[in-house]
Amino acid sequence: DGTRGFISGTPTWGVLVAVGPATGPTLGLLDQPFTGERFLGEIGPGGSQRATWRREGPPEPITVRPCADMADAVLFSTYPEIGAPQERDAFARVASQAKLTRYGLDCYAYGLCAAGQVDLVIEAGLAPYDIQAPAALVIAAGGIVTDWEGGPAHSGGRAIAAGDARVHAQALELLAWKN
Repeated sequence: DGTRGFISGTPTWGVLVAVGPATGPTLGLLDQPFTGERFLGEIGPGGSQRATWRREGPPEPITVRPCADMADAVLFSTYPEIGAPQERDAFARVASQAKLTRYGLDCYAYGLCAAGQVDLVIEAGLAPYDIQAPAALVIAAGGIVTDWEGGPAHSGGRAIAAGDARVHAQALELLAWKN
């Protein structure tokens, strides 16, 4: 993931691997060869979850951070030209309420969400291979990943990953189509 980052020489691209049934991934690996980082999320039977991060040493547990209010949220997306005009308008509503909005980290933003550095990652136009590994990682770290309507995101399309269900709910409300 992160072809544009790779082409431009920025260290934000990564290798994504997901494993799981058609109902969604149960293992997600985000490997960042440039920085030597590896994020791994495992969702086991009975709902057991484990997320780890490693660079030069044994894996360390990671977890999302609490964020109760959009005004305190750090939001990431791959690029400002997210999706179609209606999707851009919906994203702009979230961005206008967030504490900080940043662009360009590709899959690495999901790793930061799982590690408690970022509160939201919102994207559109994703293929299943773009979201399955990051989704398993964020969920295993205690977060939530859905489409923009609150349903499963593992098939691609529009996705929102959040470390806290409260800020996720606020983002879903802001992303809802306005007529």
